[in-house]
Amino acid sequence: MNLAASDVNAAPLALRIVLLVALGLAGLSLAVIGYLSLRGKLPRNRAVGVRTAATLRDDEAFALGNKVAGVPNLVAGAVGVIGAVAAAALPSTAPVVVAALLSGVGVLVIAGAGGVLGHRAAAAMPEPPKGCASCACAGAGCSPVLTRSS
Repeated sequence: MNLAASDVNAAPLALRIVLLVALGLAGLSLAVIGYLSLRGKLPRNRAVGVRTAATLRDDEAFALGNKVAGVPNLVAGAVGVIGAVAAAALPSTAPVVVAALLSGVGVLVIAGAGGVLGHRAAAAMPEPPKGCASCACAGAGCSPVLTRSS
């Protein structure tokens, strides 16, 4: 039986599937997060988006930080999806591994840079007023409305 050289160096199917799923899911997730961030539809949460002390201090800071990080997240998502397709389509093991490593590092670096930019944008916002300055109590102290009991 004569094996062609391409059969000997072919990337295992399991490796291709794992890389396709891992990079593909990461890429699609980042792309969706980036899209929602750009549109201002990503609600403040502790699960996804740029989550630093600066972005979590109020809704406006979270929206700004994630809007700034939206384009890098979209690009990181595209890199992940392209890397997933390349890893699944390349014929031999070495190019599959190289494509997966390059796209994985690219996703991390680009998304990380977006997070840094988003954090800096949120940190540059003025802090919201604290205490009574933000309510309608006119300096008399914020308290629940008192009611008379009969």
